Amino acid sequence: MRRLIAGLTTGTFLLAATACGSSGGSGSSDGGASSGGTTTIKVSTIPIVDTAPLYVGQAKGFYAKHGLKLTISQAQGGAAIVPGVVSGQYQFGFSNVTSLLIAQTNNVPVKAVAEGNNSTGKENADFCGLLVPKGSSITSAKQLAGKKVAVNNLNNIGDTTVRASVRKAGGDPSKIKFVELPFDQMPAALDKGQVDGAFIVEPAFTQAKSEGAKNVGSPFVDAAENLTVAMFFTSQQYAQKNPDVVKRFQEATKEALAYSDKHPDEVRKIVGTYTKIPSALLSKMTLPRWPAEPNKASIEALAKQGEQDGLFKSTPDVDKLMP
Repeated sequence: MRRLIAGLTTGTFLLAATACGSSGGSGSSDGGASSGGTTTIKVSTIPIVDTAPLYVGQAKGFYAKHGLKLTISQAQGGAAIVPGVVSGQYQFGFSNVTSLLIAQTNNVPVKAVAEGNNSTGKENADFCGLLVPKGSSITSAKQLAGKKVAVNNLNNIGDTTVRASVRKAGGDPSKIKFVELPFDQMPAALDKGQVDGAFIVEPAFTQAKSEGAKNVGSPFVDAAENLTVAMFFTSQQYAQKNPDVVKRFQEATKEALAYSDKHPDEVRKIVGTYTKIPSALLSKMTLPRWPAEPNKASIEALAKQGEQDGLFKSTPDVDKLMP
């Protein structure tokens, strides 16, 4: 599975594009079945704090108000979610911006439909960090050059933003040795010394720190100001054939984002229902920001850095991707 996911991030999105022909139109043929005025849609997400508004919106009835019933599935990362959406397995997905840009530059027909989440913009006070093991002699991101660093998907947003932190600290980002691990396995990998550092987000971020891991960088903050980290998306085919469903999903998601941004206690509580974080650590998590609209300038900055890293086959068209 890890080899498959890594491959998807670096080029085999083209296979998903071919599969997109099976996506179908409205009604039960595409998995978005309608019954009694309610449309059931399948959404693929990641078990991290970023996706909390989707669960909050479901619990508060925002999606039901717009005639939508959600079936939520979980994946390891955005790179794995993209093929599922373009093939019609899911109607919507949650993915980091870099995965979407990689897909786009491989001619995979993806379309962002709503903001996902943003960095807090605060160094050493973000929901994402660059952690080193307890007792490590590493005190700066600069020292991770030549070291082994865990990311959830290879050749993706983790690589790019970790390089930004190392570069900012004065190190050589080209010498980092990246390895792929799911976020929830990173705390143990750090504790056992299997990696020298880890690009890690909440809730695993707080769990690892509670076990003694130290933060030496804030990758999302270092990559761009007020970085839009992820967005909800669909396939271009689904968007064209089901504009009403897409509009209702957008409206409900905006309500969920706004509510989550203003009710952190409810967010913390609901994160405990779909992740493995111990309840005692919920109050210690740093939450992302959930603005109503993506920050285009930050996405352009991330696209430029990804292009420098050689992640894209062509220059990404940020305007075409945006909701």
